[in-house]
Amino acid sequence: MHVAVIGGTGGLGAHVVSELLNRGHQVRVVSRSAPDLMRANLTHRTADLSTGVGLDAAFDNIDTVVDAVNSQKQATAVLVDGLRRVLDAEVRAGVGHHVEISIVGCDRIPIGYYRAKVEQEKVLAAGPVPWTLLRATQFHSFVDAPLAAAAKYRISPHSRAQFQPIDVGEVAARLADAVDTGPSNRVPDIGGPTVYSLTELAEIRRAHHDGHMLAVHIPLPGKAGRAMREGAACLDDTGRRVGSTYEQWLADATLDAATR
Repeated sequence: MHVAVIGGTGGLGAHVVSELLNRGHQVRVVSRSAPDLMRANLTHRTADLSTGVGLDAAFDNIDTVVDAVNSQKQATAVLVDGLRRVLDAEVRAGVGHHVEISIVGCDRIPIGYYRAKVEQEKVLAAGPVPWTLLRATQFHSFVDAPLAAAAKYRISPHSRAQFQPIDVGEVAARLADAVDTGPSNRVPDIGGPTVYSLTELAEIRRAHHDGHMLAVHIPLPGKAGRAMREGAACLDDTGRRVGSTYEQWLADATLDAATR
C-alpha cells in the first residue's frame, strides 16, 4: 500500500514511518524538511499545512494518509484549518482513508490546545474522506520533559494531577494497524499500563537519577486543573492499556543514552 505520513519526521511520525516500512508499505514522508536517513521504499514531499502548498503533489498516487502532525502554538491554524486543507487535497487525489491521532480526555480538559483537538476530530468526522481516529494518552517523553527541565534547578514538581503515559512506539503500531485494517471511524482509546499522580512521576524520576530535589507544589486552578486531578487525561474502563511503565521507559532511555 502507498501511505503518506504527514509530520513523518516528528517524534510520533518517525515511529509510524518505521513501523509502516517494516510492514512492507511504500511510505512517503510529507513534511517541511526531509528525513535525516532515507531508506528503501521511502520518499519525501515538502508541504505546508498552514497554506496547503504542496499537498496535491504529496498525495498523488497515495492510498492512505496518516496525520502525525502536532502544533501547540498554532493549534487551530495547523490542526483544524490544516486538516480541512488536507482532506480537500485527499479528495482531489482520490485518497481512500485518513488516519488521525488525538488525545484521551481532550473533550474533558478545557484548555486551548485540547479544544483544537476536539474541533479537529469534528472536522474529520464530518469530512469527505473515510477515516479512523485513535485517541492515546500522553507519551512518556512528553510527561518526562517538564520533570527533566525542573530537575536542572533541583526542583521536584508535586501535584495530584493524574497521567497515564504511553510508549510512543505502541501508538505508532496502533496507527499502522489502522492503515492495514482500513476505515474504522473511532477505535478504542489506548494508554500506558499505569496511572500516576505528577508527584509519583516526579518521585520516580528523582529516585532513578538519585538526586536531591526540593519538592514544590504546582497549583492547577480552574476547571482544567480539577479535570486533571480527577483523571480526565487517563483511560476509562473501555480503553486498552499497553506498553511499558514510566519506570521501564526511564531505564530504557538511560540505557540507550549510555550506549550511544
